[in-house]
Amino acid sequence: MGIFSSIKEKLLGKAAEPAAVETASTRTIVASDVKPATADVAATPSLDKEVGATPAGANAEQVRQTAPVDVAAILDEAVKKNGQKLDWRRSIVDLLKALGLDASLAERKELADELGYTGDKSDSATMNIWLHKALLKALAENGGKVPAELLD
Repeated sequence: MGIFSSIKEKLLGKAAEPAAVETASTRTIVASDVKPATADVAATPSLDKEVGATPAGANAEQVRQTAPVDVAAILDEAVKKNGQKLDWRRSIVDLLKALGLDASLAERKELADELGYTGDKSDSATMNIWLHKALLKALAENGGKVPAELLD
C-alpha cells in the first residue's frame, strides 16, 4: 500500500472503499439453507424482497460514495488527540504527524513521487508546499470535503 493510500484510509476510512454487497451469486449457501422439495414455495422470500430488505437497498452504495468526508474535522480531531501543537492546514509535516504517519523527508519524497511531483526534491521547502496542496486536492478528488481556501 502506498503512502497516499495510507493517508486516504486514515482520513476517508471505509468510505474510500466500495462496500461489500451480498448478492445471490456471491452468497455462500450451506446445506441448512436448502429447503426440502416439499417446502411451501410461498413461504420462501423472493430475491426481490431480500434485496429490498437490505439497508437502503442498492442505493446505500451510491449514498456512501457521494457523501463527502469532512477532512478538516477529522484532522482537527486528530490534532487534539495528538497533543502536539500541529498546523495541518499549512504544513505537510504536521498533517502527517496528526495522522500518526512518518513525516520524514524520505516518506515525503515518496509521497511526492506518488502524486506526480516533477520539481527538485532536494528543495524540500518548495516540495513541501506543493505536496501539501497536491495532497489536499487528491483527497478532495477521492471523496474528501476540503475547505476551499486550502485548495487555492
